[in-house]
Amino acid sequence: MAILALTTSLADMRERFARIVIGSDTERKPVTADDLGVTDALTVLMRDTVRPNLMQTLEGTPVFVHAGPFANIAHGQSSILADKVALKLVGEHGYVVTEAGFGADIGMEKFFNIKCRYSGLKPSAVVIVATVRALKMHGGGPPVVAGAPLKHEYLDENLELVAGGCDTNLRKQIENANKFGVPVVVCVNKFSTDTDKELEMVVNK
Repeated sequence: MAILALTTSLADMRERFARIVIGSDTERKPVTADDLGVTDALTVLMRDTVRPNLMQTLEGTPVFVHAGPFANIAHGQSSILADKVALKLVGEHGYVVTEAGFGADIGMEKFFNIKCRYSGLKPSAVVIVATVRALKMHGGGPPVVAGAPLKHEYLDENLELVAGGCDTNLRKQIENANKFGVPVVVCVNKFSTDTDKELEMVVNK
C-alpha cells in the first residue's frame, strides 16, 4: 500500500517493487524481489491498482479514494497519482483537498517530509481539523474507550478541559504547521454535545 501511494506511474511502481527487500542471504546481504525474479509478476498483479477510484460525497463532491497506508507503519497518505489527477481535473483555478491521516503530529510531518518530496507538490495551506471532544481529552479528560459509553466530561459543558486541550495540544500543532511556511486554517467538527461556549472558546484560543 505504501509503494502504491508513492508511485507516480506503472514503470515507477515496477522499480519500487524490484527494490523490495524480503530477507538476507547467508552472507547477510539483502535479497530483493528482483533477485528472486518476481518483479514482473508483482507488477502484473498490481497493474490496475494505479487507477484511482472516483467516488462522491453525500453532497456530490467528487472524491478520489486511492491507497491509504497507516501512518503508524507507513507514511499515512493517499496516493500521489490521485492528487495529480485531481489537480489536472480541477484546472488552474480549482483546488484539491488531500488528507494527511494520523493527526498533525505524525501525518502532517510525513506528508511534508515524504509525500511532498517524492511528488514535488507544494500545498497552499494546512487545514487542521479539531473536535471539542478531542480537545477535552488532551486537556486532561478521562480516557475514551471504544465501545464504552462516553464519560460525562465529554457530554457536558467543560470549559476548563477545552481550554487545557487548546493550550497543550492544538496550539502546539498550529506552531508545528507554521514551521512549514504555509498558512494554517483550523476547522472544528461540531457535534451535538458541543455547546456554544465551548466552540467559542476554541475560536478565541
